[in-house]
Amino acid sequence: MVGSPALAGQSSTSPNCLDLVGLSPLMTRTSGRPEISIGLIDGPVALDHPDLAAENIREVPGKIAAACADASDAACVHGTFIAGILVARRTSMAPAICPGCNLLVRPIFSQAPANGEQMPSASAEELADAIIDVINAGARVINLSVALQGPSPGGGGNLQEALDFALRRGVIVVAAAGNQGTVGGSVITRYPWVIPVVAYDLRGRPMGISNLGASIGRCGLGAPGEAVTSLGATAAPLTLGGTSAATPFVSGAVALTWSEFPGASAAEVRSAVTQAAAPRRTTIVPPLLNAWASYQAMSKARS
Repeated sequence: MVGSPALAGQSSTSPNCLDLVGLSPLMTRTSGRPEISIGLIDGPVALDHPDLAAENIREVPGKIAAACADASDAACVHGTFIAGILVARRTSMAPAICPGCNLLVRPIFSQAPANGEQMPSASAEELADAIIDVINAGARVINLSVALQGPSPGGGGNLQEALDFALRRGVIVVAAAGNQGTVGGSVITRYPWVIPVVAYDLRGRPMGISNLGASIGRCGLGAPGEAVTSLGATAAPLTLGGTSAATPFVSGAVALTWSEFPGASAAEVRSAVTQAAAPRRTTIVPPLLNAWASYQAMSKARS
């Protein structure tokens, strides 16, 4: 574990989360670059929240508006919480990993579970359309803190095609492994280009709620999924957990690493972020993200 002084203005839980995965020293180097856009496929976001770097947030048109219509709605709460981890101001209570990056908001659900241990879900068709939309809007990284509702006619094929499109366009997809505590996978987490994310506790141990599997262990990473504090849809901060909360730590690390090496290919960045944590994968449990080691690996590779 790489440690560094806590960043000013952050809560007592956030620095623990950031230090656990080596993000703190990388965050002292950069707040991200606007050309590294993160596609947030989630719920609507409270775009008027004073702790969001709203100037770096852009709507990608879809069936649901990017801005929250009701701050008490669970989908708004979830979308704002994830956005806060990624692009909140560094003076906020949120982890605020990459406020200098652009956030492309493309909501796909208008309802979400209120319990932070659960994950909001969408159909494969809705998710596939959103992936293509954010890629066409310029996303370099996609954050999927969502789950599939279940099989639907033709949906799996559409999603496979959307993930193929991401691979061809050099867009890195980071997706929650799921909170059912099962061994297996989904169309998303089995796709070799996707980085699945499992939740780790603050002691650096995998949490029992996380789904595991061969593809998750081979291609995935662990990230903080216990007592993560970020923005609520209103003024009060919110503390949640699970793999959906863990996912933006990996997405943010990818975006920060790419911001430091904007000329690098998607394959180079993905390899640095996943392989720096553990070059050899032999179990169904992925290693914990080490963002600082990823940065060092990129520095060495491109020196």
